[in-house]
Amino acid sequence: MRPRQELIDLFSTFVQFAGDRFSGWVSDGRLRRQMQQRLATVPTATAEAKALESAWVLYWYEHWRQERDRPSPLVFGHLSAYLQEACYWAATRTVRKLPQSQYPVSDCFQMAIAETATVLERFQPERGASLKTFAQMVFPSLLAEQLRQRQAAHFCTDLGLLRRVSKKRLLEALRQVGLGPGEIAQYQLAWMCFNALYVPPQAGAKSLPAADTNLWTQIAHLYNEEHPRQLPGAATDCPPARMEQWLMQCVRWVRSYLYPPIDSLNVAKPGEGGGEWQDDLTQPGEPSLLLELINQEEEQTRQAQQQQLQAAIATALTQLDAETQTILQLYYQHGFTQQEIERKLQLTQPKISRRLKTARKTLVRQSQVALNITPDPDRIEAMSAAIGVWLEIYYGSLPADPSSAAVVLEAKPS
Repeated sequence: MRPRQELIDLFSTFVQFAGDRFSGWVSDGRLRRQMQQRLATVPTATAEAKALESAWVLYWYEHWRQERDRPSPLVFGHLSAYLQEACYWAATRTVRKLPQSQYPVSDCFQMAIAETATVLERFQPERGASLKTFAQMVFPSLLAEQLRQRQAAHFCTDLGLLRRVSKKRLLEALRQVGLGPGEIAQYQLAWMCFNALYVPPQAGAKSLPAADTNLWTQIAHLYNEEHPRQLPGAATDCPPARMEQWLMQCVRWVRSYLYPPIDSLNVAKPGEGGGEWQDDLTQPGEPSLLLELINQEEEQTRQAQQQQLQAAIATALTQLDAETQTILQLYYQHGFTQQEIERKLQLTQPKISRRLKTARKTLVRQSQVALNITPDPDRIEAMSAAIGVWLEIYYGSLPADPSSAAVVLEAKPS
């Protein structure tokens, strides 16, 4: 696999397979344009701030965490793109441990990347690990769990699967196909009647008895006795033939839920005169008719989410001593080097460097307190880099007035 080097590529490109081999990176035009827009707002005073991978990971992760109930597809897309390499290597290592030809790398990759939201939910940046490192540890276990479920669903007989599936999994499978509460209750009662009557001939038996007409008649009879009490709305009885149809349909739904098909970007699109799903991925130069609406929605969401953080950092800035505020203004607003600040303020360069570092950590600490987040040394170290980017953005938007002592922060890394 050719690793990605450019910051924009890290957050906007996705693995492409040719057969079962990595063939390259395919770019999503909307994600690429959004990263270009974000990077364009960062002042050019500090070039390395633009290429600070960890800061941008935290930036997108914090956006996702704040809006996890209604996540923006673009924010989630940036994080999914970033985790492509971690997911690919997890899939590759997993396939090496499997029997030959059981699952290809491309299938395992698709199964693992579908768990991106779970990885983000479990990630705790305050513990010190990077998102990429954490994903490299978690993707293999999530993939192994999916494979275990698929093995059970694939090798069980229909009746064996009905006996093995839990009530929770059954209900999840029924909800996934869009059934209403009344229909779900009928299928659930049929499944309960099946489990009450279909039992091994003796304890420890390795095989289950075959289903015959007598079994379906008994299950239907039990269902018809129970539904008036448990399902008052189900007025009609269920004949044996329909009971068999219901339960076999449950098997198909459960199997599909536990053993879903693997969708590929190379699958042909039905009813559209040819082409593949990957043809819908936009290219860097291709205009998007929805881009303006997406940007408007993102701007409204971002403004609402940043109000609390904006107030917290603004308060923290005003609590810094006057000398530190002056150093911050000269460094971030006016683009002075540390040596130029040394000559202007008659301070030593090491002291200026310490003041800048301490100021960033202080802003993080006080922001955490204001947002009711427990201060943690590892998180402070990681967030200090992001604070540096935010300070550049803020001071870069202020008018050039070296004599101004008022510091009002408007955190807007957008």
